[in-house]
Amino acid sequence: MKNRSLVTIAEHSKEKILYMIELAKQFEENPNKRLLEGKVVATLFFEPSTRTRLSFETAANRLGARVIGFTDPKVTSSSKGETLKDTIKMVSNYADIIVMRHYLEGAARYASEVTNIPIVNAGDGANQHPSQTMLDLYSIHKTQGTLENLNIYLVGDLKYGRTVHSLLMAMRHFNPTFHFIAPQELRMPDEYKIYCKNHQIKYEEHTDFNEDIIANADILYMTRVQRERFTDLDEYERVKNVYILRKDMLRKAKQTMRILHPLPRVNEIAYDVDESPMAYYFQQAQNGLYAREAILCDVLGITLDDVKAFK
Repeated sequence: MKNRSLVTIAEHSKEKILYMIELAKQFEENPNKRLLEGKVVATLFFEPSTRTRLSFETAANRLGARVIGFTDPKVTSSSKGETLKDTIKMVSNYADIIVMRHYLEGAARYASEVTNIPIVNAGDGANQHPSQTMLDLYSIHKTQGTLENLNIYLVGDLKYGRTVHSLLMAMRHFNPTFHFIAPQELRMPDEYKIYCKNHQIKYEEHTDFNEDIIANADILYMTRVQRERFTDLDEYERVKNVYILRKDMLRKAKQTMRILHPLPRVNEIAYDVDESPMAYYFQQAQNGLYAREAILCDVLGITLDDVKAFK
């Protein structure tokens, strides 16, 4: 059987993305379709996680699967020197699918090449986070009614932010205009700007962050400055509070604009923003359940027709 791993959202066509959105919609209507009875999902988290791990495990449980795995590599044989290859091949004996987060870029791709069961990339270093992107796309489509021709503002840590890297690649099919708002130390890496040019994706770069800059946004995507990615903590201290979204900055915003954030937040969104109807980040996290149910089913070969037919 073809390996149906989800390593990067860049491999999804426009049709596949819209198909996955429809699949997630089916699970929002009824998340308790026990389509994975008898399946075992292994969640291997070599890095800390709250939302991603819990939503994948909840998705598996609601679909009727059993869950095995770990949240701390210190309690596994990797602490004894076991290689990633050996860990993956060993766990493949016990599970039907592996959901993996790893601190090394490219780890998910490597894992998919050493096993015949599907690998779902739950984040590999500063590289990709395709399941987050799927729930982001679902959230954008749900709030805007389309993915086409949107102004998407990405704010904060664009250098290490794997969620914005994945979103950028996924939106190439839908004629977006991106605005990259970041300090010089955290600006969008050149490789992704080259990707934009190669795929005719429009973008502008800003260092200012104020109500005039964001007035034309359809989606305002805030990100956390990731302390764990910095080797120089003095540099982290210089940039950690550079952009903070406050409620009074929304005065000129479109009423249909929605604020997304992959979470956790630290202080880049003030708590008074939570009261705004534009704040959508907690609903976005809820959408992660439906998107990840769709992902688990898709990589295991369960189709939209199967989901619709299941009572």
